[in-house]
Amino acid sequence: AGGRSLAHCRLVDVASASNFHSFKLRHFHLDLHLNFAVKRITGWQVLELTPVQPGVQSLILDTHPSLLIHSVDCKVPGASGAPDVFLSLTYRIEPFTDYGSSLNISLPAAVIRPHRAFRVTIRYTTTDGPAIWWLDAELTCGQTRPLVFTQGHSVCNRSFFPCFDTPAVKSTYSATVRVPEGVTVLMSASRSAYSKQDRVFQFSMEYPVPAYLVALVAGDLQHADIGPRSRVWAEPCILTCAVSKLGGSVERWLNVAEGLFGPYVWGRYDIVFLPPSFPIVAMENPCLTFIISSILESQEFLLIDVIHEIAHGWFGNAVTNATWEEMWLSEGLATYAQRRITTEAYGEAFTCLETVFRLDALHRQMRLLGDNNPVSKLQAKFEPGVNPSSLMNLFTYEKGFCFVSYLSQLCGDIKRFDSFLRAYIEKFRFSSVIAQDLLDFFLGFFPELKESCVAQREGLEFERWLNGCGPPLCEPDLSAGRALTGPVQHLCDHWGVDAPDPQVISTFDLSSWSTFQTVLFLDRLLDRSPLSQGIKGIVHPKMKISPLFTHPKLGRSKTIFLYNSDWIRLKEESHIHQGCLEGE
Repeated sequence: AGGRSLAHCRLVDVASASNFHSFKLRHFHLDLHLNFAVKRITGWQVLELTPVQPGVQSLILDTHPSLLIHSVDCKVPGASGAPDVFLSLTYRIEPFTDYGSSLNISLPAAVIRPHRAFRVTIRYTTTDGPAIWWLDAELTCGQTRPLVFTQGHSVCNRSFFPCFDTPAVKSTYSATVRVPEGVTVLMSASRSAYSKQDRVFQFSMEYPVPAYLVALVAGDLQHADIGPRSRVWAEPCILTCAVSKLGGSVERWLNVAEGLFGPYVWGRYDIVFLPPSFPIVAMENPCLTFIISSILESQEFLLIDVIHEIAHGWFGNAVTNATWEEMWLSEGLATYAQRRITTEAYGEAFTCLETVFRLDALHRQMRLLGDNNPVSKLQAKFEPGVNPSSLMNLFTYEKGFCFVSYLSQLCGDIKRFDSFLRAYIEKFRFSSVIAQDLLDFFLGFFPELKESCVAQREGLEFERWLNGCGPPLCEPDLSAGRALTGPVQHLCDHWGVDAPDPQVISTFDLSSWSTFQTVLFLDRLLDRSPLSQGIKGIVHPKMKISPLFTHPKLGRSKTIFLYNSDWIRLKEESHIHQGCLEGE
């Protein structure tokens, strides 16, 4: 475990102001007090560091203008049994980008001794930064008590605590959190102790993680066990629903994943459901997946998203992309792993249906952006000052998935590729990697492929996959899903003719369709005539569309509202163009 590439010595992360190359961060501790009345977190952080480069005179950390630094101190172990030395350090804060600043701490000569550890303590207070979301009671699901949560991806946690805010750096961490009475605290770590009298929670993460995977949530949270290593956390008003939706499925999914990719190393796999203001659908925080409560409206989307976050336990959390420019190493591999899990658990047809739905969305985005848009590269270079979060798009997931699927096809046997992925995790576990690490290990694992020069195969060169714009160079065979995708396309074809027959349309029983079939149909219906060309092109003047809006599978589905904004626009515009839609 812990393999590293020589290329890391030259690694540059333009999203970090820190001098992370100059130090080894072994561990850090957070001591925090949550003040809901003023929406502030106060406390301190202790970093355990070792210089790894000579001549370093300062420690530079990522921070944020919303983080108020009060003091910086240093503890240096005494030589030859002498007492430890405590020093007050000078520091300055300098601008970096619109998403962060740099904290430049001067280090005296007594501190900078190669390969000799020292500790830095930073006292600070958070204000209104992008990582910390304070919700008043009326914005929570239960609307009875306030709640706070953090969201660190991609570069937000520098407003939660000063750090090397780069995925290239991993360390263990611990935390002590003090809260008011009636508040439960959870973190992306194991709870090591709790004092009810003092209202103090203590946590410990024994495996190295990057800064963006440190997460906290605190509020009126209750739990229910759903497996031997899993529990659901939520506000009381939605806990029963969350438990009923997941049942014993999580342990099943974990077992399937372990059979494919090796042991799940994080111990717990708990899930906390957050209010609809959670800014993303789900986040793969170790030990504790954060997920939006709105997902409970759809069993299928809940299934897919939880399995995707489980897959991150291997791809993204255990082995992490070293730079944000190669996020596909996390998301593309996790998407591939997610689909291997669903194939084993639910069959190939279901997985192909979900994949078709996602790839349709990818091609839709491609048509909007154009084939030469640089954001479609897997190695998406970005200039200093650009927020890495802006690079989170379908290409990271689906083009990355297609490349990983292509590597699997080169093996000729999916089980052989499963073995490769297990070996990849074993070699690089708890490390941060670059694409060259993955590809070099792939060709070393399959020497016959290296000898046949698959990396240079015309039209499918690895370099072109990584740095070429446009759609995937090839896509996996999804014909196994035709039993589910065929009826969808059949209905779209009937709907799209010049004079669709209402009687034929009425023979389709949409009530038997899955959610993915339904949203795939709606997407393909809308693809036939973009809304920008006017709503009349979507439906023939003689065809009544109002039944679509009143059908229980379509018109009143919150799932459609969550995942198909074009359908919402179509429904809204239908009221404006009622005469057209009703064939008047």
